[in-house]
Amino acid sequence: MHRTTLGDFELTIVSDGTYFLDGGAFFGVVPKPMWSRKVQADEQNRVVVGLNSLLVRTGRQNVLIETGIGNKMPERLIKVFGQPAKLLDNLSAAGVAPEDIDVVINTHLHFDHCGWNTVRKGDQMVATFPKAKYYVQEAEWQHGRRQHERDAISYMSDNYDPLIRNGQMQLIYGEQEVVPGVSVKIFPGHTANMQAVMVRSGEKTACYISDLIPTSAHVDLTWVMAFDLFPLQTIESRKSYYAQAVPEKWLTIFTHDPTIPWAYVEKDPLGKMLVKTPEGQ
Repeated sequence: MHRTTLGDFELTIVSDGTYFLDGGAFFGVVPKPMWSRKVQADEQNRVVVGLNSLLVRTGRQNVLIETGIGNKMPERLIKVFGQPAKLLDNLSAAGVAPEDIDVVINTHLHFDHCGWNTVRKGDQMVATFPKAKYYVQEAEWQHGRRQHERDAISYMSDNYDPLIRNGQMQLIYGEQEVVPGVSVKIFPGHTANMQAVMVRSGEKTACYISDLIPTSAHVDLTWVMAFDLFPLQTIESRKSYYAQAVPEKWLTIFTHDPTIPWAYVEKDPLGKMLVKTPEGQ
C-alpha cells in the first residue's frame, strides 16, 4: 500500500483493483509500436489498468477521492472490463470503515470513477459511505444525464442520482475549496468539466489529476486517449498543468496506473516529459 505524508496530511493510495481496456483506445492515435514499449498488451490487445482512489487524512476529516468501478456492473460489461471490487477491502486494510469517510470527491461520473458511491440494499441504491458528503461538478452531471450517443455507456445513474435525490451529493460550480487544504480545479479535455483535486498542506502540493494524465505512460503532451471527448483541450490542459506542477514539484497522482500510482513530473533538457517516483517507493 502506497502511503506518504504531505505537510500535516497523510495520503494513501487505496485501489479498487485492476481492469482491462483496449490498448489502442487507451493510447488513441499513438501507434502501438510506440506505446507497447511502455505497456504490454495481451492477445486481445488489452492492457491492465489500475483503479487508484486517494485517501486523504487531514487530521480532522477523511477525504476519499474517486471510488472505482464498484460492485454493481451489469454482466455484459463485467465480461468486457471485469469487476475487481476491492476498494472496501483495501480501505479496511488501511484502517478505515465506510462510516469513517467524511467527504467523497468524484472527478467526473464515468462508471470507473464513481462505482462505489452507492451499493444495492434490497431494491434500492444507498450511499456506500453513509456519513459522507459527496461532491461533483454540476455540469458533469448534466452532461451524463443527457445520455449522448458518444459516451452514454460511461454514465450509470445509479452511481449518483440516488445521492442527489437524498441530498448527500452536492453539485458544485467551478473551482472550490471542499475542505481546508482540499480543492477542485477544472481541467477540460477528457470531459468538458472534469475536475482535478488539489491537496495542499505545509507548503506542499499533490494533485489527483484523474483522466487528464491517466497513467505515467501518458505524460507526453500528445499521448491522448481515444476516450477523451476534446483531445485538443486535453493537450492545452496538460500544458497548463505542467506549467505549475513541474516547477513547483507537485506530486501527481495517476488514477489508472497499476504500478506507479504517483510521481513527480519533470522535463528533460530536450523538453521531454519524464516521471520520477518518490524515494523509497
